Amino acid sequence: MKDSQYVQYGCGFCAPSNWRNFDASLTLKYEKLPVLGKLYKKNVQRFPANVEVGNIVKGLPVPENSCRLAYCSHVLEHLSLHDCQKAIRNTYRILESGGLFRFVLPDLEYYIKQYTEDSTPGAAQNFMQGTILGRKEKPRSINTVLFEWLRTSAHLWMWDYKALKQELESAGFTDVRRAAFGDSSESEFGAVEAENRWENCLGIECRKP
Repeated sequence: MKDSQYVQYGCGFCAPSNWRNFDASLTLKYEKLPVLGKLYKKNVQRFPANVEVGNIVKGLPVPENSCRLAYCSHVLEHLSLHDCQKAIRNTYRILESGGLFRFVLPDLEYYIKQYTEDSTPGAAQNFMQGTILGRKEKPRSINTVLFEWLRTSAHLWMWDYKALKQELESAGFTDVRRAAFGDSSESEFGAVEAENRWENCLGIECRKP
């Protein structure tokens, strides 16, 4: 839906028809290749046909001031600090005045609390695994080094509410607030939100003035 006022990026396989859905996955790029894309079967499940290739850091092919709603789920933590700042600014750019940006991601404050309250020897390991910040092994072969370079599952920068509020306001957003699953005044967000993606996570909603 090229003229949709609702834009979701990092959508994965969640691609409601009334939203314009983007993902930067290499797998999606391969699936979109003429002829060869139909033969590419890395995943058992293929991306829905209406998912477009798009990278929020580089900027989505969406006109400025054209969207009423923007959404992403578990995307920003996979970006470096500077790339996340670019993503926030690019999201602001495509929203119309009064438009809402809503997102959810892992809550660093939650994991710190879990760690500080855990007196067992496994506390540090649980923290590193839960935040996906550590590596059990260092990649040594050319193949594993290449895989580490290409993969997007690692968390590159973790956030708490205070830090994200500052970044959002620096980009121009107002009315920044903590959000909970399903609490938006805009019912259209219900098409892209999944409750299990919000459990023990940080949700935020803000507005472009």
